[in-house]
Amino acid sequence: MRLDEKYSSLPAEEKGIHIINIRAIEDIGYVRTESTLLNSFSQDPDASCKYGLYFRDGKRKVDYILVYHYKKTSFSRTLTRRIHFNDLAPRSIKQDQQLPGKGGQVNMEDGEHHMDYHEDDKRFRREEYESNLMQAGLELERDEDTKIHGLGFVKIHAPWNVLCREAEFMKLKMPTKKVYQIHQPHGLLKKINSVVQKITEPIQPKVAEHKHQTVKRLSYPFSREKQHLFDLSDRESFFDSKTRSTIVYEVLKRTTCTKAKYSMGKGEGRKKETTLLNKRRKCDDKYGITSLLANGVYSAAYPLHDGDYDGEHVEPNDRKLLCDEWASYGVFYKYQPIDLVRKYFGEKIGLYFAWLGVYTQMLIPASVVGIIVFLYGCATVNENIPSMEMCNQRNNITMCPLCDKTCSYWKLSSACATARASHLFDNPATVFFSVFMALWAATFMEHWKRKQMRLNYRWDLTGFEEEEEAVKDHPRAEYEAKVLKKSLRKEYKNKEKGHQLPEEAANKWRQRVKRVMAGVKLTEKEKLTWKDRFPAYFTNLVSIIFMIGLTFAIVFGVIIYRISTAAALAISSSPAGRSNIRVTVTATAVIINLVVIIILDEVYGCIARWLTEIEVPKTDKSFEERLIFKAFLLKFVNAYTPIFYVAFFKGRFVGRPGDYVYIFHSLRMEECAPGGCLMELCIQLSIIMLGKQLIQNNLFEIGIPKMKKLIRYLRLKRQRPVDHEEHMKKKQRYEVDYNLEPFAGLTPEYMEMIIQFGFVTLFVASFPLAPLFALLNNIIEIRLDAKKFVTELRRPVAVRAKDIGIWYNILRGVGKLAVIINAFVISFTSDFIPRLVYLYMYSESGTMHGFVNHTLSYFNVSDFQEGTAPNEAMELGYPVQICRYKDYREPPWSENKYEIAKDFWAVLAARLAFVIVFQNLVMFMSDFVDWIIPDIPKDISQQIHKEKVLMVEVFMKEEQGKLQLLETWRDKDKKKGENCNNHSPRSSMSHRGSVSSCHSCHVEV
Repeated sequence: MRLDEKYSSLPAEEKGIHIINIRAIEDIGYVRTESTLLNSFSQDPDASCKYGLYFRDGKRKVDYILVYHYKKTSFSRTLTRRIHFNDLAPRSIKQDQQLPGKGGQVNMEDGEHHMDYHEDDKRFRREEYESNLMQAGLELERDEDTKIHGLGFVKIHAPWNVLCREAEFMKLKMPTKKVYQIHQPHGLLKKINSVVQKITEPIQPKVAEHKHQTVKRLSYPFSREKQHLFDLSDRESFFDSKTRSTIVYEVLKRTTCTKAKYSMGKGEGRKKETTLLNKRRKCDDKYGITSLLANGVYSAAYPLHDGDYDGEHVEPNDRKLLCDEWASYGVFYKYQPIDLVRKYFGEKIGLYFAWLGVYTQMLIPASVVGIIVFLYGCATVNENIPSMEMCNQRNNITMCPLCDKTCSYWKLSSACATARASHLFDNPATVFFSVFMALWAATFMEHWKRKQMRLNYRWDLTGFEEEEEAVKDHPRAEYEAKVLKKSLRKEYKNKEKGHQLPEEAANKWRQRVKRVMAGVKLTEKEKLTWKDRFPAYFTNLVSIIFMIGLTFAIVFGVIIYRISTAAALAISSSPAGRSNIRVTVTATAVIINLVVIIILDEVYGCIARWLTEIEVPKTDKSFEERLIFKAFLLKFVNAYTPIFYVAFFKGRFVGRPGDYVYIFHSLRMEECAPGGCLMELCIQLSIIMLGKQLIQNNLFEIGIPKMKKLIRYLRLKRQRPVDHEEHMKKKQRYEVDYNLEPFAGLTPEYMEMIIQFGFVTLFVASFPLAPLFALLNNIIEIRLDAKKFVTELRRPVAVRAKDIGIWYNILRGVGKLAVIINAFVISFTSDFIPRLVYLYMYSESGTMHGFVNHTLSYFNVSDFQEGTAPNEAMELGYPVQICRYKDYREPPWSENKYEIAKDFWAVLAARLAFVIVFQNLVMFMSDFVDWIIPDIPKDISQQIHKEKVLMVEVFMKEEQGKLQLLETWRDKDKKKGENCNNHSPRSSMSHRGSVSSCHSCHVEV
């Protein structure tokens, strides 16, 4: 409550106004206008302000909203109010004004008007901060008569002079009056473009911003001195709602709160608490809206949506247009209206959806090729000689037991289904597809860079580096708080040392003034060094190592589960259970891995944010990059560790019959199937990829918001009938937006797509259908994210950006890593290299006949270790003396029995040679694609150069006009001077008149 606050209409239940309360308002100093009582009997004014989109006068648009919690005392319950600030011009507010209900002329009991001192402290901070906002030129209007009890809203409007001033400070590029023709293709290209436009017309969104433009306005950083360059015929629409909210947010961040005074009352305990609050305020109160939100002074701050998006009588607005043409599953086949998305949400969010659209489009050719590779495997499965040999029961190959004691000997033909299924993904076309996907990743990155440059040109983001550097160097509130605490601590130590020496009173007074008035100056000299951050860095290192170790431990636990479950199922008396051991164990283990991955994803995201916060990065950009790096590292390890185990470690350290490797001296390491681990890798990859997409996308992004809405509805039904009727009335726009979820940033959205990009590229050799499933998911993901941004989230503050930031570097890193991993998957996980070696070195007929027999070694069952031989040796119906196992070892009748054979080293050399050749060849081809495709399209570079030339011409014409105007004035001045000199004096009086006339001429010039 303040001296200059002004009241408007009262709610319906308060129309019976008591004279005592009106008298109380006058006594405590509130200004009572004549319209106060008249407005109390007027109609609901919500329609005139378009239900919260404008101030109560219906003229000034609401650009930003601040929300705070307050506790109603008996006085405030009697007088529910709407308070208006800055009806005409900004006014200063006295901070020492006595609060209503605290002494003064209003006599109430302490229990009625007493408020918690923490609430009073927050209220004083709000009063000072809002006063500073008004001194900065913003206009405020407060509304505490809302349908959400206990919440107050401060509506903020930026007048024209503030918009112009801040646009000049922020160097916002605005369209000028100058219009020029965009370069259009000629000849054959023009005909091709026209045909393509006609074909794609049905899939184009019906949005004005998406139509093909032939002309473009020249843009220039806004300047108040050069307003004549800009088209200011319609000042209301010159700065759109996105730009207005961005400008107001910059003012909110820059405006500080440092001088709030506070009176706590009597009592020693109250004084101690006051001292603590004042000490905390020294470190907190000098910051803008971010610090006030963190300290609970305000509970929320957000710009408003443009209006409703559904209903019969909804006025047309950009939000409704986005909902109809973008955020709807019925338009999944259409292009995105990226320009309208950028106009409404800003460049940063626009770039995310543009990148997601390009990524989804590029998945189409990758999906087609993946389907072709899969169909090739299906078509050639009956012609695959190794799988036919495994399925041929006449070969009568007896395999060694898969576990000790409980497992018996088994026929190789029982793995026929696994061998045939492995060929679907392990065939020569897989190698081609791996090369194709590596080149696809390079082409995708180049295509995105070109698309990004086109968007930069269309959105007037060329030459944005200087502005980005200025924003990047702006320190965060938490960083300055840390620096200020360090400065105060150092000053306190210096003060303690200074007590030992005599000091003059004037010098003491000077130091006291410096401490009180120059809090910002203290932070300018100090900065956080590595010594200050060493505890945070050490905590980060230990925590990240611990969490990576936790992930490895969980994977190791799943391995133990697989081994023990396989042994338990082998004891089963059911033949069906024993025959499906491998499939059952693999499927259940993958599901366990999926559940653990999803849970740890959420945990690691929270831990990564906490670790970044304790580091106290200096700038928002540095904070975001460090957070992204930690979250990506932890989630990458979490998602891919089980897959890496199956691809590169399973079956590598098993040992051999009679000399197996054991875990805890009792559990034998698991082996790959006779057809290799590639099929199991495919199962692992597909279940984890599809499970993450279905559960995280559908359950988390669709189900949780629906559940929250259901909970709010159930809470509403439990309320009293009066409250329910009150709630069902049409709310103000800021009340509706407050109930929406706050915007949490783009990091989760990018992270989800980057992890998917890893599934598509890293292990694509084992799962050619991964691009297809990613494409189907992304078609839904685009509309799901769009619907979330338009209907379920508060409108985020528009942020200017010219690229996707650190995510581009992560994408490039994943693309390079994919080449190496696919080389190792083809070489070591699949049987592609052993087949080539056998075909060209050992095959007598030049075919693959005999390959299976060549890869199996012999073992004499009499060489089993004591206690490891199978209990049921006669399960196959005949005594077994020699069993086979997959490895390259000498037979038992050799001199060096069971030693590694020469074939193993030949295959290993071929595998390593393939990795080196494949990696270097594909890297070279990727770099060649990167080099041959220019980053900036030729037509865009020409248009940018043309803009610079046109801007120079505009200023040259302006300077020429000024020179011509000056020359015209000079010519007039000379003519008037000559007329004055040639005038003949007829008398002394006339002579004096001529002089005065001549003098007046010069004055006029």
